Amino acid sequence: GNWGLLYARQTILDDEIDPELLMLYLERSIDPGQLVGDESVIQFKFTDLRRQQDWWILVREDTVDLCVTDPGKDVDVYFCCTLRTMPDVWMGERTWREAIDSGDLIVEGDRALRRNIGSWLKPSVFAGAPRAPLHAA
Repeated sequence: GNWGLLYARQTILDDEIDPELLMLYLERSIDPGQLVGDESVIQFKFTDLRRQQDWWILVREDTVDLCVTDPGKDVDVYFCCTLRTMPDVWMGERTWREAIDSGDLIVEGDRALRRNIGSWLKPSVFAGAPRAPLHAA
């Protein structure tokens, strides 16, 4: 996995990022125990996608569901960015703070959820992997 990360981060182009796969990983990374209340709605908007820009994750008690259509509920926290930004942060290439401060990521909504993103949206298992470049063969 660590070798794959080093290889992939140097070769994957923006148009090769699969938004559905990314969202499935993000869905699995939610820790419902760290969210406030019995229900939370998290919306992601990828500004550079032509189709399916909006995705929702609905958390009810211990159940986490990915939605491709608006669940019709108030959004508790909203993420707006390009498709590249979200995997970069989730995989540990950048911190939440770096992405937000640069303007590449806009996070709006419940203040407690915005303040503690990393506690309820867990990073990839490879977020702490080495970032040294591969040596040419």
